[in-house]
Amino acid sequence: MSLNVGVLSIQGDVHENLISAQTAIDELGIDGKVTAVRTPEEISELDGLIIPGGESTTMGQLSLVNGSMKILKEKIENGMPVLGICAGMIMLSNNASDRIVGKTDQPLLDILNIKLERNSFGRQKESFESDISMDSIGIPKFNGVFIRAPSVSEVGSDVEVLSKFNDRIVAVKKGNIIGTAFHPELTEDTALHKYFINLVNTSKN
Repeated sequence: MSLNVGVLSIQGDVHENLISAQTAIDELGIDGKVTAVRTPEEISELDGLIIPGGESTTMGQLSLVNGSMKILKEKIENGMPVLGICAGMIMLSNNASDRIVGKTDQPLLDILNIKLERNSFGRQKESFESDISMDSIGIPKFNGVFIRAPSVSEVGSDVEVLSKFNDRIVAVKKGNIIGTAFHPELTEDTALHKYFINLVNTSKN
C-alpha cells in the first residue's frame, strides 16, 4: 500500500519538508507520496504527518479556526506517526513558555509531556548550526540548524530524550512521535526524514 505523508501547510517551512520527505521516500525505495495538507479532510487520510517549523502561535490559531486541531490530536493519539520540527514540537507539547515574555496563551495539541521554552537560544540573529547526535535512533552525527529554536527542560517518564546540545534537550521521542528543536529539512542529510518515513511505513504495514 502506498504511503500518504503530509506536511501541514498552514504556515512555515512547508516546501523544504516536502522535498526532504519525498527524497527520503525515494532513497528508501518505498512507494509513497508527500503532499501539503491543510484541511481536516486532507489530514484524515494521512499515514504520517510533518508539522514544520514556523510561527507556532499562528499555526495553532489557524489550525483551530479551520478545524484541523481536533483531527490532528485524534489522529496522533490513535498512533499516526508525526515529526514536529521547532514550532511543530512546540505545538505537540503540553507546556510551553517564552524565554522573554514567559507563559504564552497559545493553542497546543497537549500530546508530548514536556516542559518547553520558546526562543531558548535567542532570536533570529542568534541562529546557528552545530553537530548533534541521536545515537538511540541510529544517527550518530547530524548537522543541527537552530533558528529561534526552543529547548526542552523537562520530559515525562514516557518521553525519550534523543539529543542534547549544551545540556539542553533538543530532540525527543514518544512512540511514533518525534520532536526536534532544529530544522532537518535545511540540510542535505535526509537521515532523520528517512527514520521518520520508516516509522510511517512500519506503522501502516
